[in-house]
Amino acid sequence: MGKVIRGQRKGRGSVFTANTCKRNGPAKIRKLDFAEKHGFLKGVIKKIEHDSGRGAPVAIVNFRDQYKYGLRKERIVAAEGMYTGQFIYCGKKAQLAIGNILPVGEMPEGTAVCNLECKAGDRSTLARASGNYATIISHNPEEGLTRVRLPSGSRKIVKSNCRAMVGVVAGGGRPEKPMLKAGRAYHKYRVKRKCWPVVRGVAMNPVEHPHGGGNHQHIGHPSTKARTAVPGQKVGLIAARRTGLIKGNAKPNKD
Repeated sequence: MGKVIRGQRKGRGSVFTANTCKRNGPAKIRKLDFAEKHGFLKGVIKKIEHDSGRGAPVAIVNFRDQYKYGLRKERIVAAEGMYTGQFIYCGKKAQLAIGNILPVGEMPEGTAVCNLECKAGDRSTLARASGNYATIISHNPEEGLTRVRLPSGSRKIVKSNCRAMVGVVAGGGRPEKPMLKAGRAYHKYRVKRKCWPVVRGVAMNPVEHPHGGGNHQHIGHPSTKARTAVPGQKVGLIAARRTGLIKGNAKPNKD
């Protein structure tokens, strides 16, 4: 009988959970309200700060509370070009300017956006990593839908009342600098989660991994696995449609 393999242990949480103790809080655009649906409101960027475990900087934006006296402080992933003291505007009637937040249906085709909502009111879930952006491809006013190209290159149709921030997420070019040494990778991942270093399955013993053992480091059987495989066997290329190198010129997607 073999050990519980690493993929199974990750499901239990334990040491594999995210390290959140040094994070300052969730970064989201402001909650959708009447003012944003029908007009706009102004906020001021008080500070741009580093958030542990996140590649992009976070802007601290103060808005005036719309329902009682006081200020509402929001933490939003910063776009390239934001600065402290800048006024940003949120709402349906806001202008198209870097840092402003408005529904994607109000933006022209070809606009680069970030902090994009997947569903109206979810306070941004797409295009939030450093240097990323989504592009508005086309609008369908009859059905109230907008087609966007995500950072992965895939296309997605969202409701036209989903909000997004104009611009590209700050901190672009971060992965272009090579790590060069293990110490930098250690410090990068220690504030994220336990996902480094990764020991290869073929370097293990047969009791610890389905790829382990043998007189040479080899898998010894096909690396593809069925979607329905039991957890202790589910390693390698799971439910692969195809394997191997992609040869020839990639055909352009006509979507």
